[in-house]
This record gives sequence, structure tokens and C-alpha cells, in this order.
Amino acid sequence: MDVTPATVREEHDRLRERADAVVPVVNAVRAELGAAFDTEVASITVGEYRDAIDAVFADGDRAVNVAGLAMCLRELDVHEDYPGFVVDELLGRELAGVLAGEQPLRLLAEATFHYADVAAVADTRERAGLDDLDAALAAGVQTRLPGWEWRERPNPFEEG
Repeated sequence: MDVTPATVREEHDRLRERADAVVPVVNAVRAELGAAFDTEVASITVGEYRDAIDAVFADGDRAVNVAGLAMCLRELDVHEDYPGFVVDELLGRELAGVLAGEQPLRLLAEATFHYADVAAVADTRERAGLDDLDAALAAGVQTRLPGWEWRERPNPFEEG
């Protein structure tokens, strides 16, 4: 694998184009988690998803890491899948966290990845990591974007 400025730009475009597959997963996860926590969580649009991906790729350091992780997941396959289960979960969780940003959003995205992984369905084309790629995109973007009430109200722990 060779990660260059050109391959990072290609990956940016590729991930933006996953919107049709990822946005329904984001919205399903938000609805299910909202119900579980007895709160309303705003849905996202394709445009919001693409804007979030653009923001991630505007940060060159974050962009190269997102691109590398996504490229790994897209190519990952393990004979009979199960022995590789830990590898694709590890890469997916890490990608979700990098997409979401800094703590505490990073940790929330990592936890949400496993939830989204149950909902994400990809055309695996013999690649075990593709559903984890979509789950990571969904978990990271849904955590990064507003829509959760607790993120909209003032933080009672902030001084100032």
C-alpha cells in the first residue's frame, strides 16, 4: 500500500461517495440509541455526511490516517473470516475514533462502532473489512455531527 497525497484525495472522494450506504446506518443508529437513552436525536442528511468527511480531510494529519485505515479495511480479507474478526474490528474502531475527533467524542465513536457494525451491511465482494468500513464511517460521523441534546446544551462542568 502506498499512501500519497493523490491516494488520500482519491480516498476522500471514495468515502464521500459512500453517503448512500452510510447515511441510513447513521440514522438507524441515532434512532436506536435515542430510543435506548430516551432522547430525540436528529437525523443527518447526505450533505451533512459529505461536509463531515470534507472537514476530516481538511486536516492533513487526520486525512492521511483516515485514508490509510479505510484503505486497509477495503482490502482486508481473512480466509474463513473469523480468525480475522479482531483485525477488522480493531481497524474499524480506530477509524471511527479518528473520524470523530478528540475525547470524549473519540471514545463514544469507538463504542458506537460496535453497535453500528451490527447494522452496517456492505457488499463484501469477498472482503471482510467492507462492512466494518461502513460501520466506522457511520459511527465516526454520527458522533462528530451535532444532533444530540447533551451536546447542544451548556456543559455544567465548564468554568467561565
